[in-house]
Amino acid sequence: MTINLNAKLSGAPNEPGVYLMKDSGGKVIYIGKAGDLKKRLSSYFKESGQKESRQIDLKTGVLVKNVSSFDTIITRTEKEALILESNLIKQYKPRYNVILKDDKRYPSLSLDIKSQYPGLNIVRKIEKNGAQYFGPFSSSQAVRQTLKIIHKTFKLRKCKTKNFKKRSRPCLNYQMDACLAPCCLDVDKRTYNEIVKEVVLFLKGRTPELIKKIKKRMTSAAKDHDYERAAILRDKMFALEKTLEKQVAVTNDFKDRDVIAITDSPEISLIALLFVRGGYLLGKRNFIFTKTMSTNAEMVSAFIRQYYEKPYFIPQEILVPISIEDKDLLEDWLSTINQKKVRILYPRRGEKTQLIKMAVHNAQNSLKDLTASTAAAMDISVRLQKRLRIDRIPERIECVDNSNISGTEPVAGMVVFENGRPNKSLYRKYKIKTVNKQNDYAYMAEVLTRRYGKGEKSKPFPDLLILDGGKGQLNIAVSIIKKFKLEKNFEIIAIAKKPARLAPACLALRSIAGRLRSIAGRDVNKGETNDKVYQPGRANPVNFGREGDLLLFIQKIRDEAHRFAISFHRKRRDKKSIHSILDTVPGIGKKRKEILLKHFGSIDKIRQATIEELVSLPGIDRKIAEEIKLNIED
Repeated sequence: MTINLNAKLSGAPNEPGVYLMKDSGGKVIYIGKAGDLKKRLSSYFKESGQKESRQIDLKTGVLVKNVSSFDTIITRTEKEALILESNLIKQYKPRYNVILKDDKRYPSLSLDIKSQYPGLNIVRKIEKNGAQYFGPFSSSQAVRQTLKIIHKTFKLRKCKTKNFKKRSRPCLNYQMDACLAPCCLDVDKRTYNEIVKEVVLFLKGRTPELIKKIKKRMTSAAKDHDYERAAILRDKMFALEKTLEKQVAVTNDFKDRDVIAITDSPEISLIALLFVRGGYLLGKRNFIFTKTMSTNAEMVSAFIRQYYEKPYFIPQEILVPISIEDKDLLEDWLSTINQKKVRILYPRRGEKTQLIKMAVHNAQNSLKDLTASTAAAMDISVRLQKRLRIDRIPERIECVDNSNISGTEPVAGMVVFENGRPNKSLYRKYKIKTVNKQNDYAYMAEVLTRRYGKGEKSKPFPDLLILDGGKGQLNIAVSIIKKFKLEKNFEIIAIAKKPARLAPACLALRSIAGRLRSIAGRDVNKGETNDKVYQPGRANPVNFGREGDLLLFIQKIRDEAHRFAISFHRKRRDKKSIHSILDTVPGIGKKRKEILLKHFGSIDKIRQATIEELVSLPGIDRKIAEEIKLNIED
């Protein structure tokens, strides 16, 4: 420990607050909170410069070695320190803190309870807008399956919120008696609110409670000789019972709980979260963390703070696999958010201990699968290094592809794979700016210059750059890389698609030529059936022999780059097409274009709209509607 750290440690206050540890460059690498700042910091450092016995482990040793200074912020209470710590972690994103990744990629169901007739929408971003959220679900398939069950069982409106109250007549769902059509008809709000309450109970996992209510109403309807309504309720009850059969009962007290388990390897820590609702296990989610310097107890505490600060459902109990230091503080904080008492329990015996064991077992299995897939990805990377005879293991791979149609709206896309997996947060889109006519080589030169021609700002460089193209694209890339003197920073390969399928007459001619050359001792078709991979300074393509999985791996990356570039090109092309067509309509300016596109969503739907539907929009009279129909008809 330096003299500076010794002096700062001796002057640290014995008060609650937050500490920020910094490296030699002044960058914040770890943020923590404490009820007594001096005591907590002393647990990391001694006056002699050695670690305190509190945390004699490899992780803490790595953290302490990288700390050159620290700052402290005093707060009035430890609860204030808890909130400040969370805010500072979001701001600085320290390298060694537990940071829960954004859930935008996980779908949830949103119920706008402020709406007159609430409906469910699939969303990928949780917002503080007063809506009630359910989820997040593990996949889009899971959320769509849940939505399908709800739409089949409950007469909740199916139309999207943006189209609500804009329909002129009920849709097919009303005709099928699957919706009350509040978008067109005067539906009793109390009746609709009862449906909403049932859906909420179902999504909260209170299906047994819901079945009891429906059964009671069914019996009451039968006693009143309302047999038609009783039959409808009976069918709903049977549908819910069938759904309930697929769920696993894990407790007998029918409480809502989240169960947390943690397991780790030298490189990865994994937290598994089981959702128990009404005594039934509804599902689980895994959260993966790397490069954290926290103990397991600190990780669980940090996970609880970050996960439940979002507008998710907070259960009555949260079961944890380890005793955590700030349990009382977290309970108070969660109870304030939930406006109900929330308990964090570390069970030692009984039924709840079995839940913890179940969660731990799930976590260990998930980590085992993750470790196996990581090992498989590393194996491919190592073998690819040997097959390509390159100096480094290709842990980070970048792939670039162009997309255009006859030179219109040319774009490029770059995808990034790290340790064998796509990292979509690092994908990049490029609009071609300097090339005015179709020239794939010039497109590639511009993109590579923009990606790698910024000096230090271009870092990090890939270990391997893949180009979608043949020797021409490869030569362009080599010249660009030499121009910026980056030859020693990464390797380059190009993958060319196998020859396109020829017409029957051409195939017949090729077959004859093949026989003649075969007689002469040359196999004309050798290497023609697969994509070819080229390297700089090598005339022939790489021969993968029996390691065809390496070629498949390269193809997978190339195909992802192609998909990414093409989707970007289509969006650009469609946007230009829509605006150019609407620009030809007399009387349609910027505001009316926005109204039309916002309401209908696409030019095809505008074409399909009737005059009456167009006139119903603000600012569109019959004359303009007729002009629209006249000018954009197929």
